[in-house]
This record gives sequence, C-alpha cells and structure tokens, in this order.
Amino acid sequence: MSEHEEDFAAMFEASVKARQFTRGQTIEGTVVAFGPDVAFIDVGSKGEAEIDLAELKDADGDVEFSIGDRIQAMVVSTSGGIVLSRRGVRNAATQRELEDAFQAGLAVEGKVEKAVKGGLEVRLARERAFCPLSQIDVVRTEDPSVHVGQTYTFHIIEYKDSGKSIVVSRRRHLEEQQRANAAAVRQSIVPGAILTGRVASVPAFGAFVDLGGGIQGLLHVSDMAWSRVTSPNEVVAAGDQITVKVLRVDDATQKISLGLKQLQGDPWATVATAYAVGDVRTGRVTRVAEFGAFVELEPGIEALAHASTFAPTGRSGGWASSIAVGSTGAFEILSIDTAQKRIGVARVEEGTSRAAGATSAPGALVAGAIVTGKVERHEQFGVFVFLSPGRTGLMPLAETGLERDMDVRKAFPIGSEVEVVVQEIDAAGRRIRVSKKAVAEQREQAELREYAARQEAAPTASLGTMADNLRKALKGR
Repeated sequence: MSEHEEDFAAMFEASVKARQFTRGQTIEGTVVAFGPDVAFIDVGSKGEAEIDLAELKDADGDVEFSIGDRIQAMVVSTSGGIVLSRRGVRNAATQRELEDAFQAGLAVEGKVEKAVKGGLEVRLARERAFCPLSQIDVVRTEDPSVHVGQTYTFHIIEYKDSGKSIVVSRRRHLEEQQRANAAAVRQSIVPGAILTGRVASVPAFGAFVDLGGGIQGLLHVSDMAWSRVTSPNEVVAAGDQITVKVLRVDDATQKISLGLKQLQGDPWATVATAYAVGDVRTGRVTRVAEFGAFVELEPGIEALAHASTFAPTGRSGGWASSIAVGSTGAFEILSIDTAQKRIGVARVEEGTSRAAGATSAPGALVAGAIVTGKVERHEQFGVFVFLSPGRTGLMPLAETGLERDMDVRKAFPIGSEVEVVVQEIDAAGRRIRVSKKAVAEQREQAELREYAARQEAAPTASLGTMADNLRKALKGR
C-alpha cells in the first residue's frame, strides 16, 4: 500500500470514528446554517446535527449565535440523525423525546398532579408518569400533598411499553445538583461561618442539618440553646429552615459541628454584674443528682444546690425527697465562679422574709450566740451540726458535754435538733466551731450576772425605804 493510500485509510477511519456518537455525550460543533425551527451544527459527521432554534435564543427571543460560532451541546438522539440540546429535553413533548431522555439520562420537566398510593402522579407533556414517594425529595416526605401542583425537574428511571409505564425520580436530579455544588459549598463551611440549612433528620442526640450540596453538619442538642434541652424535638423539626454557626470542621473525617445557641449572647457574660453572693433568686429545679439539685435561675444560668446545704433528715439521701424536679422556690446564692461557670445556691425555707424576695445579706452568725441546729453527721473527732443553708459547724467531742463512756451517736441522732454556742467563726462564715457544753456554761454565767445585778440593786432599795419611814415618823411628831 502506497503512502498516499495509507493516509487516505487513516483519514477514513478517523471520519468513521467521529460519527460514532452516543446519547448523553457532550460534543462541540460549528453553527453552519439556520432553518425556520432548527439550527444546523457541523460536528464532523457525515451530516449536520440539529438543535432546536429556541435553545439558541436569549430572554428577549434573539438568537445569540451566528454562523461560524462554536457551540457545545449534548446528544439527545441518534435515531435518524443527530439531535442536540443545550438544556437536555426538559420540555419533551413526544414519546420519542421522552424515550431519548431516558436513554441519554437527561432531565425532563413535569408537574405533580395528585398523590396516589405509594407516590405521586406526574404529567410529562401528554404522558403520565409515577414518582415513588421515596424519590420525590432527598428527605422523607411525611405529607405527599405538599408537592401537588408543583413543577419539578425529574429523571426518567424506567421507560416501558412504549411510554405506557414511566417511572421518574426528582431525588436523582437533586442529588446530581448536590454533587455538582458540593465543592463550592464546602469552601464556605469554615469555623465561624453563619449558614442557612434545612434540618434533614432529628435523632435523640441532636439534628443533622443539610447545608447544601449534600453536605450535612451535626447540631448537637447541647448547642441548641443555653438552657437545658431534654429533647432536640423541642427546638427543631425535620424540614425546618434554620440559621446555624459553624463551630468546628474536622478535615480528616469531614465532620462538621454546628451551633444554634452561639448566635445568641452568652447569659454568663452578665453574671458578674447581675448576681451577688447573698442574693435570693427564684429558681426552677431541673434535675436531682446524688450530690445535689440543679436549679435554673434564668435560661442558660444553672446553679447547684449541694446536698450539704439541705437540712439533715437522718436518712441517707433523704434530702432529695424534699425537692422535686420542676418545682420552683427561693434560693440564696452562696458562691459564684464565672471562670468555671458555676453558682452555688441553697434553698430558702418558704414563709420567711428572704423567701418572699428579700435581697439583704443573710443573717450573720456571731461568736457567743446560742443557735439551734440539726445533727448532720458523726466523725471520730466530733459532730457536724447544720446551722443554716451553706453553714455547718463542727462540735468537737470535748464540747458535747458527754462523759467519755457515753455513746455520741445515741446522744445526738442524725436529724435531731441541738442547741449550741457559736465559739469561733471565720470571716467568710464557712469554718464554724460550736459547743453544746458551752450552752449550759453560758446560761449559768448569765444567771450569775443577773443575780449579782439584783444583789447590787437590793441595798439601795432598802436604804431608800428606811429613809422614807424616818421622814414619815418625824412628820408624825
């Protein structure tokens, strides 16, 4: 074979390959002519390809291309000639166009006409199609009627019996869009970004939020509100459009953490100025643990009433029966730690002036005062006496007034009332030393002082009487 024949054979083979187009393939060609309804495109095949002239017009109806311009389009049919489309066959009007769209995997437009068993009936031009309920959206649809009357873009996933049985999917089209947009969406997902998304699902631990492009982030229940949220369904529901803040993005696992409460001011920012030790505030008991009760003073501000601040009952954990979850009451603030976001409180007994709203400092304990408390617990070195919420005094064994062979536990049962003298107390009022023995001693001393005062006053009274009598006797003379 001569060199000329070899070149001709190569050119012929290349031309044959150029004519082998498939549905769904994107190709490039040159505009060579315009007809009344179509434009003719040279794509390197034996004949020109055709494209609907309407697809080459702008919004004003003017053709945007001229002869000689290059154009990209998708092959939607190869039967009886090559047919191209720049927008698929969304306005398909014939069974042939619908079949071509099915074969090429192109999108079509359809209107949802009614809900039927298991899905929805969709009108594609003059044909009816069925869309299973699971294929109408990327999230579960609880009420199919919300789609009735809507015009959507679908993919034909099944085409049988010359168009008598057509099954479509909107979900496939949405997922394709999500994949196409995923890269752009991910670039916008950075810590600190504020984004709008749709709640995809609500498990027990939070909510998954679709941020677009099929990318989901987790809104944990602890980041939904500053106040305690027992169930995420209290805050959001599937399908809700919400605005969230990106808290963290794990590049290794692609996990995204979102926050809702972070878009609101942190209530702890004002605690230092809004609260003070000694204040009495109304609070609501949110939960009771082994070590104490949690009390919500305001949304996002939760305090702890430690078990030790409750009056002893003589039973282990008996304090818990005196306070119920959901109940409200007055609580005195004992301590504030803004760095650790902790507030210690103690319940104020109902009926007292402080419980009614007084905000003055708590009644001060002073050395020498006789007070009544309740036995809280026993130790080898003494007895702890509950004096008031947040104030417990230590009564050393030597101050119980008991003989050495006597049983301290029997003499001072837990929960029983005991009268004691405050012997020592520090400036903060937290280290307190009390004595039962000193009560009797102090009262004896008080009685002696009272007796001595009476004795000092008695002679004066007697002399006065004698003088009066003398005056009376002299007058009688």
